[in-house]
Amino acid sequence: MSASQPRRRRSLAIVVSSVVVAGLGVLGVTQAMAATAGPITGSTGQCVDVAGANSANGTAVQLWDCNGTAAQRWTVDGEAVQALGKCLDVAAASRADGARVQLYECNGTGAQKWSARSGQLVNTGSGKCLDAAGTRLQIWSCTGAANQKWALPAGGTTAPASGKKGVSTWQFDGLSGAVKDVGAKWYYNWGTNNDAMPADAEFVPMIWDENVVTAANLAKVKSEGSTLLGFNEPDLAGQAEMTVEQALDLWPQLQSTGMRLGSPAVAYGGDTPGGWLDRFMTGARQRGLKVDFITLHWYGSDFSDAAVGQFMGYVQAVHNRYNLPIWVTEYGLMNFTGTPKFPDTAQITAFITNSTKQLNAASYVERYAWFSLPAVGDSLPYGLYRNATSPTEAGKAYRAAG
Repeated sequence: MSASQPRRRRSLAIVVSSVVVAGLGVLGVTQAMAATAGPITGSTGQCVDVAGANSANGTAVQLWDCNGTAAQRWTVDGEAVQALGKCLDVAAASRADGARVQLYECNGTGAQKWSARSGQLVNTGSGKCLDAAGTRLQIWSCTGAANQKWALPAGGTTAPASGKKGVSTWQFDGLSGAVKDVGAKWYYNWGTNNDAMPADAEFVPMIWDENVVTAANLAKVKSEGSTLLGFNEPDLAGQAEMTVEQALDLWPQLQSTGMRLGSPAVAYGGDTPGGWLDRFMTGARQRGLKVDFITLHWYGSDFSDAAVGQFMGYVQAVHNRYNLPIWVTEYGLMNFTGTPKFPDTAQITAFITNSTKQLNAASYVERYAWFSLPAVGDSLPYGLYRNATSPTEAGKAYRAAG
């Protein structure tokens, strides 16, 4: 962000938090959370079953009449789907439609990583859904059809059921009305609570930096919902500005909330080997820490039609590197070092329209949030709403998305 904007966002997060306290390249890493073993049931009423209750590598996984045996007792922990001590696996790590699934020794590869979202089980290595077109189960491009809907065991870790589209916001007149008018299903304010910023959408809290990691704040975020965002741009001066080691040392305290946990949101280079996020994810894997999804920020200075491809290419590259679901919690078009600094109306509306279409279509993207909802003062060139009922042209485009 620009020299002034980071300071404003940093102080905002601290103010919101102070309401609470007055005083793989690298493999995806989710430590198995407590999850109850039980049946996974399809739309036909039949259960996901290990053929013959055989725990040998390569055993077929199928639909079968529910019988309560160990062959139908699965745990869904936010990373893997397991039965009989082994993992649900896509044969040969295929990404092709129709690739068969099987039971196989757990190895942490993308072929064995599954994210539960809105009744679907998505293989995050391929971005495709567990599918029951016949008795033998397979993966297939996600369609939302009944043969891709699954009832999970109680206690399974699932992604949010509400829609993808959200907004980042700070306090302004009309906030609640604007959240509703734009159709956002969730929002966040870089802080631990929305006590002074209520709106009719899911609020997702954040632990901004090391100063916010307190017992009171961790208790507060637990009362706000089931998902927690990690540190904000720790790789950037003026933002959280933390070392990888600091973040790793503090991460167990965030993990102790029991909430679904998003990675620190780096400002750039999320797909770079040896970059801040890469070193964090390596350290998290080595320490056995939990990361349920990757949180990203992206800003483009190319305002041409190529911007959408640049943006989605980055999102895809980060997903490919860590094989985890993606939340894009800030994105937009801004040129921080040159002119013009902001796109014109046609450019920003075209980018919003085309990027949201692709974000909605990408099965590995769980959520996204434009930066930002307010279009007041210096945020007018990129914001969405002047007040509760007055969207900018960018706001109208974002309202039409999702």
